[in-house]
Amino acid sequence: MPQSDLREVALLLREHDDVAVATRDLAAGEILRHDGRELTVADPVPRGHKIALRDLATGTPIHKYGQVIGRTTADVPAGAHVHAHNLGMAAVDHEYEFGTAVTAIPPAEYGRTFQGYRRSGGTVGTRNFVGIVTSVNCSASTARMIADQFRGPLMDIYPNVDGVVALAHDSGCGMVPASEGGQILLRTLRGYASHPNIGAVLVLGLGCEMIGVDTLLAGLPDDSDTIVERLTIQDTGGVRATVRAGAEVVRTLLERLNEKRRETFPASKLVVGLNCGGSDGYSGITANPALGHASDLLVAQGATTVLAETPEVFGAEHLLTRRAVSKEVGQRLLDRIAWWHRYVEAGGGTLDNNPSPGNKAGGLTTILEKSLGAVAKGGSAPLTAVYEYAEPITDPGFTFMDTPGYDPVSVTGLVAGGATVVVFTTGRGSVLGGKPAPVLKVATNSETYQRMREDMDLDTGGIVTGTLTIAEAGEQIFEAILAVASGQVTCSEDLDLGRDEFIPWQLGAVT
Repeated sequence: MPQSDLREVALLLREHDDVAVATRDLAAGEILRHDGRELTVADPVPRGHKIALRDLATGTPIHKYGQVIGRTTADVPAGAHVHAHNLGMAAVDHEYEFGTAVTAIPPAEYGRTFQGYRRSGGTVGTRNFVGIVTSVNCSASTARMIADQFRGPLMDIYPNVDGVVALAHDSGCGMVPASEGGQILLRTLRGYASHPNIGAVLVLGLGCEMIGVDTLLAGLPDDSDTIVERLTIQDTGGVRATVRAGAEVVRTLLERLNEKRRETFPASKLVVGLNCGGSDGYSGITANPALGHASDLLVAQGATTVLAETPEVFGAEHLLTRRAVSKEVGQRLLDRIAWWHRYVEAGGGTLDNNPSPGNKAGGLTTILEKSLGAVAKGGSAPLTAVYEYAEPITDPGFTFMDTPGYDPVSVTGLVAGGATVVVFTTGRGSVLGGKPAPVLKVATNSETYQRMREDMDLDTGGIVTGTLTIAEAGEQIFEAILAVASGQVTCSEDLDLGRDEFIPWQLGAVT
């Protein structure tokens, strides 16, 4: 059988790693040359999956990225496929350090700009939407009926408005507003109602809910120049009457918003959410580190980037605390992870329930492995702040928000906090969209990019084949962010996705 050099068919990510990642399907019996010796593939290894580089006894810690991703659950011979059948979780017992790996990102030599919408308080929008924010699920259908009247050719007479979006959800009553769940919902709704990408908002309620229109409006920023109108279905005379009244209100809002024009702003005004979903064995090798490079480029411009998905940094949080600008910031991250341990244990689970079946099919075995690849989205900049879900994002630089790993809920929290563009990396393929913040989707491999070409904006698969470096891919992402922020339409926007992906995180008892 012909021989191949290991480097031609697999990626060794760190010199002393125990496994390499296959860049094509490897057949049993293939002979690979590695480190001056022959390595025979013991059993089929799918593309994106791991191959053992040496004999590994049961209980051996396995290293990838130079970090432990688990322990063998059986003896693993050299050349064997390493996955869920012979690799399991390892105990996570990190000694946390704070600020020991802070690497300052030098300011960019020249400032980049984008074309955005000026808002009060110094914020800048990348889109110009009318939002219909529902205080309660009881007004969700009515909100959609109103928004549906402003779709298609009708919007052509408002060229400076990106659309009317109904932000409907499944909660708002049956909970105590002062509870943890109630406060999260209020933060989320207020974050959308005052979002820089929403220039005007109609707040729509039923009229008797626990979290009512007045409660929601009471927490909006005092200095906001967002045009705000309100309606309740009970006071307006029912669904039909409210749809008629709401449509009249929206027409007025559209006319006023259409007067807005894009202006030139420095890239420092951008707030960019960093998220991933449908990850595979290449996520931590291609798209995520490329996005990390783009994040560093944004930070160099004075912009803000926000990593999220707390359950998917578990096991790699020690790498983030080392980059924290203070012990207080690093401890805030650890406190959120401790909260998650209590939360999942109360539900009878553990944080290592992740990865998903799709992640495993793509080559990821343990949450430790997945998290090490996920944190690469954050680049190398210092960690300047840690936020709770939907908390307003105020600090420049690289930051973190506590969100679930479930993509629509995570992105909803990022947007509620103020993200005006979201970059979403995917290996298996994701069809996530977002409103009012555009979602830019980046494929980790060229096969997914080609198969789902109408859903993917960028392809980083060239990093595996050697036709693209991480830095070059990161620069492409950076340039795409500026273009999207200036109005370039993403694939998900072209498909008009995003209305159904507004999903606030629901916590606590519903009575």
